[in-house]
Amino acid sequence: MNGRMRSGSIQKLGVVLILHMLAAFSLFAILLRGPSTVWAAPTPEALVAPAGFSVNLYASDLGPARFMAVGPAGEIYVTTRQNGSVIRLRDSNGDGVADESSVFAGGFERPHGIAIHDGWVYVGETGRITRVTDTDQDGVADNREVVVPDLPAGGGHFTRTVGFGPDGKMYVTVGSSCNVCIETDPRRASMLQYNQDGSDGRIYASGLRNSVGFAFQPTTGVIWATDNGRDLLGDEFPPEEINVIRDGANYGWPHCHGNREPDPQFGDAGLCATTEPPAFKMQAHSAPLGLSFYDGADFPPDYLGDVFVAFHGSWNRSEPTGYKVVRVHVSNGQPISIEDFLTGFTAGGKAWGRPVQPIVGPDGALYVSDDEAGAIYRVSYSANR
Repeated sequence: MNGRMRSGSIQKLGVVLILHMLAAFSLFAILLRGPSTVWAAPTPEALVAPAGFSVNLYASDLGPARFMAVGPAGEIYVTTRQNGSVIRLRDSNGDGVADESSVFAGGFERPHGIAIHDGWVYVGETGRITRVTDTDQDGVADNREVVVPDLPAGGGHFTRTVGFGPDGKMYVTVGSSCNVCIETDPRRASMLQYNQDGSDGRIYASGLRNSVGFAFQPTTGVIWATDNGRDLLGDEFPPEEINVIRDGANYGWPHCHGNREPDPQFGDAGLCATTEPPAFKMQAHSAPLGLSFYDGADFPPDYLGDVFVAFHGSWNRSEPTGYKVVRVHVSNGQPISIEDFLTGFTAGGKAWGRPVQPIVGPDGALYVSDDEAGAIYRVSYSANR
């Protein structure tokens, strides 16, 4: 290699390193913003849903509301990083607005994922899975157990999502520690499987850069998961993904993205040919988080079995994108098309709200958490009322 070529290679390497450092610092700043004492005022009247649907504010002043779970009595539990809490919400008079709000359990470290199974509320903290229960039924958890004490903690993607499959097993997703790198801990960028007591943990699927949301298809029990693509490869690549998760499968990261396209830094075409391609591709840098299958009775019949995905919104795209909830049409068990369902989270070029997770409530309405405005919105079908 001559001096000029060596110099050019060093300069290119320097540019790549600088870009990665800038991305890391920007993301670190976003993550460290932490709970604020002042949240954007939720404005559900600005939200736009399809004709026949109405939107109302179900709950507010929650702090950064993340994932939700529906309790046995129809109450909604939501994790919030404000004071590391799980908040319990009840609509006792059935008017579509929570009239009871209380801290069910606190003291968690960056709580995010939540699932209810066999009387326990499981909470995904950044470095562990903890379960709590309310033995005396006073609305406050009084029994706590750490069932998985040693998850990889922190890093660029620190949220941990937890859910239970029809097989009774506990599934946990752990995002990568970086934008793109070779991880030293194989549990990073993966989905893990455990027994409900945290025993017999193993890697269920790998190559999942940051699968923040996953759900079990009601008719098949198959796991569908969102995945956030890497940064610094332009505004339109790589696509965000919905993956159908299979035991033992590799979904490509960090070696390949999208439809098995090799990464410019870690790419390996031979390896990529053996990985699982996405089941469905979505707009790059939309930041898909939670997803839920619609299995309620409130929406029109053609919604049954479709998937709602929350786009948290881009943070480093030249033209911002996302900041909405989309509907993915499912036919014969496969995702086939996408359309906007709930929009209006931006005003004047800025986001006042950032949707995190949609879930179907006991009344068949769709509930959407928002960690920017500290709120939960309720979307119901009202055309025939």
